[in-house]
Parts: sequence; C-alpha cells; structure tokens
Amino acid sequence: MTTLRWHGEAKAEVDAAAAFYQDKQPGLAIRFLDRLEEALRRIQRHPLAYRRAEGIEGDVRKCRVRHFPYGVIFRTRSDVIEIIAVAHLRRWPGYWKGRI
Repeated sequence: MTTLRWHGEAKAEVDAAAAFYQDKQPGLAIRFLDRLEEALRRIQRHPLAYRRAEGIEGDVRKCRVRHFPYGVIFRTRSDVIEIIAVAHLRRWPGYWKGRI
C-alpha cells in the first residue's frame, strides 16, 4: 500500500475540523474522521482518478470528503502520497498553495 506523508498543517486542519464538529454535535467528529479515512483509502487505491487542482503546476489533486465540505489536497511522488491540506472547500480557496 502507498505510504501517506502529511504536511504538518494538514494534520492541524484535521484536528481543528474534528474539534469544530465535536462542539457542534456529539459524534459528528467521529463521522467526519470516518469519512476522511474513507477518502484516504480511495486516494491510496486510485490516486490518479481525481481531478487536478486548478491553477497549480504539477500533479496536485483533490479528493472530496463525502458528506462534509472538505477536500484532501494531495500529490503523488513515486510510492508516497503527500497530503498537502485537508481544506474546507467553501472558505479561502487556494490558501494551501504556498505548501507546494
């Protein structure tokens, strides 16, 4: 299986989103994390199946997290998938571009 390598800020985004959902409704954070895990498994199985991020040089792609307004922004490097961001798709588009 392909290895995932996380940008430090991407992990912080996951933690912040989970905390937000936990405050919003008990159990919602767990559902968010479950859907995120599903997205990561889909990415690992078929990384090239996802659309390239617009306006970005290179092979940066985006996979939506089902039932939540988040996307996993990633790129592939040989046998490693780099998770660049777990971005809210309706706020500050492209803020993560400086991480590439």
